[in-house]
Amino acid sequence: MAERFLRRAGAVEIVRKLTAKTVLERGLVAEGDRILVAVSGGKDSTVLAWALAALGPALKCGCKLAALHISTDFCACCKKSALEQKLAEWQIPFTDLFVPVVGRLKPGKKMNCYWCSTQRRTELLKYAVENGYNKIALGHHLDDIIETFFMNLCGKGIISTMPVSLCYHKYPVTLIRPLALLEEAQIISCAGELDILKTACTCPYGIHSKRRDMRGKIAAFTPSGAVKRRIAAALEC
Repeated sequence: MAERFLRRAGAVEIVRKLTAKTVLERGLVAEGDRILVAVSGGKDSTVLAWALAALGPALKCGCKLAALHISTDFCACCKKSALEQKLAEWQIPFTDLFVPVVGRLKPGKKMNCYWCSTQRRTELLKYAVENGYNKIALGHHLDDIIETFFMNLCGKGIISTMPVSLCYHKYPVTLIRPLALLEEAQIISCAGELDILKTACTCPYGIHSKRRDMRGKIAAFTPSGAVKRRIAAALEC
């Protein structure tokens, strides 16, 4: 998509266009899909929910949307009611599921982002399978994908990142990332235009994470979104 359009269009329109581009070019949504949107209460997943709801009529595929929020024993989403209200405005059914993430830690182990994400992902998959959803939509964006690549490369010595679409072999579920072409800055701008920012909730464990450190390093050699999209294209994720 032309960078000229991205410079001139409003944030809401950019999110709508780039989400549609990802969904259509990658075949993320098909006739009769039942899509479960994983909503954390943060800006990314909330904007994702809005974008999929907004694109629904244009896709003309009769897919059904619903949202699942996972509450934990270490971070109660203080703005969950505002999130539920927004989803209701977009006609997306909302379910809140409690998961004792800290309570599941083995003796002597400390809470960390990896443990939390694996517990949440397990419960997402379990809920999707039990309730007949064949796809789970996650709010990861372009910056997340590139950061994951460099974290894996520098920290593990492997070339891999978040795929835009991931079909599980053990479960009848596919993970999709419709925001894969969007920079975080574009999502923040869209959230502001949609009046989402003031209702967004942030995890306290992500403030001093390795991902945040890598983000600062990547910013030094990616002066524009075009560079980031070329990196993502080279990864063929």
